[in-house]
Amino acid sequence: MVFNALLYTSLFVFIFGLIYRISTWFSWKIGISARDIGKSERLTTAFKGMARVIFSSKILILIKVFILDVVFQKRILKEDFLRWAMHMLIYTGFMLLLLMHALDKHITSSLFSEYYSTLNPFFFLRNFFGMMVIAGLAIAIYRRFILRVPRLKTNSMDYYAIIILAVIMISGFFLEATKITSISDFERMVNEFSDVDGEKDLKALESLWVHEFGTVSPDLKEPFEQKLLEHGREIHETNCAVCHSSPKWAFTGYALANILNPIALSLDRAEGSKILWYIHILACFFGLAYLPFSKMFHIIASPISLLANAVMEKEKSDPANIVTRQVMELDACTHCGTCSLGCSAAVAFDALDNENILPSEKMVSLKSLIAGKKLSPEEIKALQEGICLCTNCDRCTVVCPVGINLKELWLNVREDLIQKGYPEPLLLSPFSFVRGLNRYDIPADEYYKPVEAAKQAVAGKFDLLIKQSPLILQGRGIEEFNQPSKDNTFSYCFSCQNCTSVCPVVCSFDKPEEALGLLPHQIMRCLGLNLIELASGASMIWDCLTCYQCQEHCPQNVNITDLFFELKNIAVKNVERVRTR
Repeated sequence: MVFNALLYTSLFVFIFGLIYRISTWFSWKIGISARDIGKSERLTTAFKGMARVIFSSKILILIKVFILDVVFQKRILKEDFLRWAMHMLIYTGFMLLLLMHALDKHITSSLFSEYYSTLNPFFFLRNFFGMMVIAGLAIAIYRRFILRVPRLKTNSMDYYAIIILAVIMISGFFLEATKITSISDFERMVNEFSDVDGEKDLKALESLWVHEFGTVSPDLKEPFEQKLLEHGREIHETNCAVCHSSPKWAFTGYALANILNPIALSLDRAEGSKILWYIHILACFFGLAYLPFSKMFHIIASPISLLANAVMEKEKSDPANIVTRQVMELDACTHCGTCSLGCSAAVAFDALDNENILPSEKMVSLKSLIAGKKLSPEEIKALQEGICLCTNCDRCTVVCPVGINLKELWLNVREDLIQKGYPEPLLLSPFSFVRGLNRYDIPADEYYKPVEAAKQAVAGKFDLLIKQSPLILQGRGIEEFNQPSKDNTFSYCFSCQNCTSVCPVVCSFDKPEEALGLLPHQIMRCLGLNLIELASGASMIWDCLTCYQCQEHCPQNVNITDLFFELKNIAVKNVERVRTR
């Protein structure tokens, strides 16, 4: 009764969690394009999309991806053989144990009419599949804690997954070992399943099990007479062989039984097998109930991600399905770190020590953000910095073993953050170049709003900060900023306007003075007059393409573009100063 209650409770929690997690795919939103798409529309569109794929030639693509990428994990093998071996051992071993052993009454018994868990080849296979999982866990521990793969971060979810699997497998092996040595289990099987009733016959059978099957008896000890063993073997063949093979085939359990031999009787008196059974069952039930709420949910979401991305295209697929797929991809992430290993912006992590610069760690933070969890200003700032420092090289998407379109995800989340959060000065840097390339995917008013807000945040605070404290530029104060040097070459400018004439930004406006505030040659004159706050407030320094045309054409060799960089760095540093006050 207790067993059934635990089983039904864990099944209920599992089904509830599964329904909840899948429902979030249709309710959570990423990107401004998701604002006007409701849950019912996304759910309806998803079913229509699945029907169109199933009843079209794309079903062949799904079959191909399922075989190569889901079953044989070709993507993982391409990137890392050791990780592929780890994943295949854990996943294959555990799934085979689930089907053959945990669901034996429903599957194995249906396929094999004379099935018993203590018969071969099931005795052997159960241990073999279990050792596959143990070997996979050993590789996982080796990679994370000994090999220390670069940029592979281990969080609490990774620990939980390893611990739960380890408890299930180790308790299972020890349970099998205690059953092998248990005299109580032997006596129970004799009473329930055999016709042995004579004391002589019972002694002969018990002697055989002590000699060959690893049972530890309080009354019978080695050595035994050969005649007694032969008589015991005859009784065994008649009564026990039909449902019990030699436990030596259970090579792991039998080895553990030999190790436990000295304390076997104590374990038996303490009902060790019953205690281990409860630990094993509770671990299995807890793992089942916890699965939808943990990173292990990726065993469901990752195959769906691979299949969905194989048949979906941004330009052709319904926007509602694109939104749903992106939310689902958050659950599909396995936190494997492959994307972080190939990230071209990861060098910034080494300098800034912000884990959100690494794609795999951004995914962890994004799950919290999209789920509506309250993030502190520091966490928001770290995530925003990690998103904006992304170079959009698309390496993460290419190497992702579960096919997540990470580049597209970063673009959408970046837009969400700059629309909701405080202005991000990095938005005005070359790192935001890709946002300009995708400007036509964003409503015009929403595209310019955060840009103007960032400009105002920088320029608006600048004058106040000048009055409060000296600004530092490469170790020099403002009073030194106007002195001629190899860096402060603006002092050589005589306003020939050559820099303004060749600037492609200036040429793109009919009235550049209105759009840009100050033109390049005017900014140089502001610096010469020590009007640094005025120069830094001009839109020109933020709209600069850093093409270096102005600098190359300057007859006085003024480092115009480099000076724009210096002005932006000063302004951004002072905005950071305001944030921390």
